[in-house]
Amino acid sequence: MRRTAMLVSILSLAALGATVGPAQAGPAPADNETRATAFSDQEQDRALEFWTDARLNSAREMAAPAAAPEAPAVTSSATDDGGPRLSVPPVVFPDAETTAPATDETPVSTLASEPKPWKRGGLISRTAGKVFFENAAGDLFTCSATVANSRNKSVVLTAGHCVVDARTGGVFRKWIFIPGYHKGERPHGTFTAKKLFHLKSYVSSQGNANWDVAFAALRKRDGRPLAKIVGGAQGIKFNAPTGRYVHSFGYGGSRAEGNGERLNHCQGKEHRDLGRPGSTMWGIDCVQTGGSSGGAFLAEFKADKGVGVLVGNIAVGTDVSEYHPRLGDRARRLYKAASRA
Repeated sequence: MRRTAMLVSILSLAALGATVGPAQAGPAPADNETRATAFSDQEQDRALEFWTDARLNSAREMAAPAAAPEAPAVTSSATDDGGPRLSVPPVVFPDAETTAPATDETPVSTLASEPKPWKRGGLISRTAGKVFFENAAGDLFTCSATVANSRNKSVVLTAGHCVVDARTGGVFRKWIFIPGYHKGERPHGTFTAKKLFHLKSYVSSQGNANWDVAFAALRKRDGRPLAKIVGGAQGIKFNAPTGRYVHSFGYGGSRAEGNGERLNHCQGKEHRDLGRPGSTMWGIDCVQTGGSSGGAFLAEFKADKGVGVLVGNIAVGTDVSEYHPRLGDRARRLYKAASRA
């Protein structure tokens, strides 16, 4: 998304298409919300071969689709997606810990934040990364994602519109994650999606951003899970308090953000999304552009360590703010399914 178009782009609708191919969506679980699509080892091997450096460079930044005019109204509120709180702490493996002293939290600024290059390293520089995938029409796109601590140590949080076409329910293919991506480099290698998880509500609502959340369970490499290879994982919280001071990270595609070739950072105190009827999202006064979709919103962030707790993913934006879906009970169940994959 460019500043003139933001993350909501009608043009992106034309780029999306129905999914084809042998990957099969798993049966709906008891909650009737979690949708899982599995990819065979052969499909994952082909995805690794497919994503050459030239194809990475040709991928376009994905933007959230505008909801179709005929989309059913969503009357859900934050309270009817509530439930038990789940708090999963971050993990940093001993061989990756920094020596910088811990701090309580980055001081609060009352000023609007503009995206700035992240130059402080730490765990976020290894757990944030770029996602690449192909739609049914053969068009190539890129988003952002973040490693979330989980039972299988192989889960990333991203946006729903980086996983599935909200108009058709078609799941994207050749889905890979490159942690620590920087100017074409793959410092920790390339990981393929074993399973992708999205919410039924995101598709049935034709792309309502309240449900624009997704997880991917990634295949191990040489028997080692993703978090072990990158040195840790960010924490994650569900049904957590809102209105907190947060930090966001993504690979925005504008020239000011490095054309998607570097990790950028914003920070600020969360405020409600009052611009969309029925919205339960929260955001900050900062705008990262297309390609940042799916990137992290982190609370309790320790800048010297690059460690925090995920409370959402970048979904949509306006001229002055970017917003994340609230991680409620539906997202909690989605995460648990990904953690078991």
